[in-house]
Amino acid sequence: MEVPIAMKIGLIADSHIPEAMPELPSQVRTVFKGMDLILHAGDLHCIEVLDWLEEIAPVLACRGNGDEGSGGRAVVPDDPRLHETAVTQCAGYTLGLVHDVLDPNEYPQWPIQRTMDQYFDRRPDIIVCGHTHVERIRRYDDVLVINPGSPTYPHNYSAQLGTVGVLKLEENRVGSVEIYNLKTLAVLPELSTTF
Repeated sequence: MEVPIAMKIGLIADSHIPEAMPELPSQVRTVFKGMDLILHAGDLHCIEVLDWLEEIAPVLACRGNGDEGSGGRAVVPDDPRLHETAVTQCAGYTLGLVHDVLDPNEYPQWPIQRTMDQYFDRRPDIIVCGHTHVERIRRYDDVLVINPGSPTYPHNYSAQLGTVGVLKLEENRVGSVEIYNLKTLAVLPELSTTF
């Protein structure tokens, strides 16, 4: 018997609009159609990104380093949808949203617990992040960390179609995450997992 999905959440980070492209690629709308919520993990660079995403579903976002004016960019203005970090409850899971999570395998002096202590007032089951522009799904201890990559600057290459993610959460604490390549609208086979 198939269990109905309790929530579908679009995951996006590092959109870099209008630096990369004048607006979000239309493929983002295609992948995110039918989402219940969209999480943007920073470096949106203009508040209009949240307006465009909110035409699809409610949006929760966090600031990235580029949203704070780094690189001579304008500071993204305050908005009730935009936070330094955020924590939300979805289908029995606690989700954390922050721009950058150091990989504990690369930075052993920065274990995942240190990230949680610094950014969150309660322990998330899942952290959605960005910053590297590299799509990745990793489990550190009992925390799933998802970086959906960038829809406009994949792997920090030149402006082109990149990646976004879809997180599906079911009421019985079963979930899945898939990273979509916007060039083909297909799931990247090595970046799909069930938990």
